[in-house]
Amino acid sequence: MKPSPVTYHAPATVAEAVGLLAEHGDDAKVLGGGQSLLPLMNLRLAAPARLVDVTRIDGLGAIERRDGAFELGAAVRQAQAEDDAALAAACPLLAAALPHIAHREIRNAGTVCGSLAHGDAAAELPAVALALDAELVVHGPRGVRTVAADGFFRSFLETALEPDELLAVVRLPVAPPGSGAAFHELARRAGDFAIAGVGAQLTMRDGTVTEARVACIGVGAAPVRARAAEQALAGGRADERTIAQAARAAAAELEPSEDLHASAAFRRHAAETLMRRALHEAAARAESNGREAS
Repeated sequence: MKPSPVTYHAPATVAEAVGLLAEHGDDAKVLGGGQSLLPLMNLRLAAPARLVDVTRIDGLGAIERRDGAFELGAAVRQAQAEDDAALAAACPLLAAALPHIAHREIRNAGTVCGSLAHGDAAAELPAVALALDAELVVHGPRGVRTVAADGFFRSFLETALEPDELLAVVRLPVAPPGSGAAFHELARRAGDFAIAGVGAQLTMRDGTVTEARVACIGVGAAPVRARAAEQALAGGRADERTIAQAARAAAAELEPSEDLHASAAFRRHAAETLMRRALHEAAARAESNGREAS
């Protein structure tokens, strides 16, 4: 199948893009890399009358460090973020997650903000944003507002964005010294959406976990922050016993759904196993980075 006829707009400014979204409402959709929207259009599961391409807006393709965070504009490609050494060093969880997104060809086109705005519960970047307490800067006809990640992802493919709003920038906090991260997921094939996945970022000092950030994908209608695991780890040592307890506590709180790909019990078990692996790897990297920093 092919998409139904559509009118293409290439605004030069954020204000122009917002104006188009406000004017056309539900008939218009923001186009970034198109890696989520265009397949839906090809299947006619989505049939917007107008596409508002934001990738040509000056400034939205920039990656900038400002006030203790990295800001990524709406036109920043996933591959662009993956290749940015300064960003990778400052945001290790993002660096760990990006290679898991589909294939390099997809990441060459797909945008970071586009994945966040799409809000797929099995996608990696929403979990990264949630774990890091990212801030999402939203422009709309009523002005500019900043939305915390824990209030942005609401349900399956549902976010806090209104139809006439644009996610213009995401702010990812710089990790403290002595931080390490890992991302592990299970999929039927490389590049497929995850059946379950876990991202973890630990900050350690003298062998003690001073900060833990953990989030899961594929186990709910939205990405899930593993608060129980974070609480079990904070202030202790990331040894085998503590990590196992943290993963078990987090898995017990999950309420995954069942579908043709996996049962709820399988997803919960997979999440627990993946969390143990991610936490061990993140701890090892945090200890290594802490030694290098000292």
